[in-house]
Amino acid sequence: MWRNATARNVAVIRRFFAELWNGGSLSAADTLLAPGHVHHVADGDLTGPERVKQFVAGLRATFPDMRTTIEDIIAAGDKVVVRFTISGTYQGQREGLEGPAAGKQVSCTGIDIFRLAGGKIVERWGELDALGLQQQLGATSNPG
Repeated sequence: MWRNATARNVAVIRRFFAELWNGGSLSAADTLLAPGHVHHVADGDLTGPERVKQFVAGLRATFPDMRTTIEDIIAAGDKVVVRFTISGTYQGQREGLEGPAAGKQVSCTGIDIFRLAGGKIVERWGELDALGLQQQLGATSNPG
């Protein structure tokens, strides 16, 4: 069994990325997310496992070969912080990801903060380098 709750929480987050984000079954959301889970993002919250599954399914359609790599993971108490890189091939238009670069390989970095209770993800706050992604897709010029 787990030596402590922090180790269990890290294992849950590793499963979250491996099973849900890296092409496993979307039903992993039902196991890993609390029923009232809230994913806080800049353009509005995603509430509940069903909404998260819809979101991930949309991303998989846009980036069918999407892979998420955990670069760093830090945990204390009920919180786990992950710095990650997402990469994949852009397959066309998606609301919020305008750009002419269908078929282009892209990658971007992000940081998520998770709060867990009872071995399930209760809340997630996500930040993604959306500007860098838009630049790779040709929707925004590089200000440099």
